[in-house]
Amino acid sequence: MGKPVSVIWDEALKSYDFGPGHPLAPIRVQLAMRMIVDFGLLAHDDVSVISPVQPAALSDILRVHEAEYVAAVQRASADATCVDLARGLGTPDDPVFAGMHDASLLVAGATLTAAREVHSGNALHAVNIAGGLHHAFPGSASGFCIYNDIGVAIAWLLEQGVQRIAYIDVDVHHGDGVQDIFYDDPRVLTVSIHEDPRSLFPGTGLPTETGGPQAPGSAVNIALPAGTGDQGWLRAFHAVVPEILEQFRPEVIVSQHGCDSHFDDPLAHLTLSIDGQRASYEAIHRWAHRFCAGRWIAVGGGGYEWVDVVPRAWTHLVAEATGRRIDPQTAVPEAFGAFVKETLGRPGPGHMTDGREPWAKPFDSGFDPRDPLDAAVLATREAVFPAFGLVADPDLWF
Repeated sequence: MGKPVSVIWDEALKSYDFGPGHPLAPIRVQLAMRMIVDFGLLAHDDVSVISPVQPAALSDILRVHEAEYVAAVQRASADATCVDLARGLGTPDDPVFAGMHDASLLVAGATLTAAREVHSGNALHAVNIAGGLHHAFPGSASGFCIYNDIGVAIAWLLEQGVQRIAYIDVDVHHGDGVQDIFYDDPRVLTVSIHEDPRSLFPGTGLPTETGGPQAPGSAVNIALPAGTGDQGWLRAFHAVVPEILEQFRPEVIVSQHGCDSHFDDPLAHLTLSIDGQRASYEAIHRWAHRFCAGRWIAVGGGGYEWVDVVPRAWTHLVAEATGRRIDPQTAVPEAFGAFVKETLGRPGPGHMTDGREPWAKPFDSGFDPRDPLDAAVLATREAVFPAFGLVADPDLWF
């Protein structure tokens, strides 16, 4: 038996780099790891740091991606003039770069390593903040994502005989690629809570997307109105997810923790705070212990305010996974602030909180269908609760 928590990290992961000016810059993950180290979260006897990371094998990638697409990535990786717009390669979101295939294999390998750590019993929780490329489809790149590392890891778990996997995606954007890969597979429950697709990329993730004919109810989509903050987000999350998990009975939870739902993120329109995001990590950790004996694989994802948001959010995530929560009032380590100043020429965040104290108001104690947030929650419950034998409408109006 290994240590309870494995954190997957390799400096080579920064090779997943679309170039200057691209939002998904590797500095965001490097800064997060720097803060995690500065808080001493990895310097404990019950935490393993898995490094170096082994890239995913081609056979691992081909479990979820089409051979023709992988060949196109390989061509573009060797020759940046080999764009393939039909497969999403060479777009502003996914420009091709030298070594793209190998860099993408490494990201997938890191998440696959996290899955292997948990499945083998070597760790109870495993975290790869460099992962979370949830927009990649079997035959195309999309939304800064070349290979779907999450899909690769889930497919590997299924091949090992795992029968029920719950995937929970809290990124502000719909987890469309993962949903697409497993849309007709009843062994995989995909849950995505995101900004309404009518106001944000990728334009999918309505409550009516509920799974294929062989897997009704296996896709759960909570589409929140633009402007939703901590209280509404947590209310929606808790009004849907735990009841479905209780019925689905997962053997393992895989979660994607894009932190672009923050009010400072430049690419979206939800208004969560670091404190609200931290509450989501606590909930998922608690559900892992409640529903699947603690087996939890967590990855990063989006997040485009590189300095003030991403490092704090994912430091809280690793702190939660390691069982060493950081008091929100704690000051950011001076060493981190000095590193940010030296590297980027700007000040870093001061404390590990945005000064909020969010909590989830129970939906079953009363709701108002005229309220856009409550209407969104009810739409999801009506779409998927019947497939699990659950009552969608608690019949308690305010």
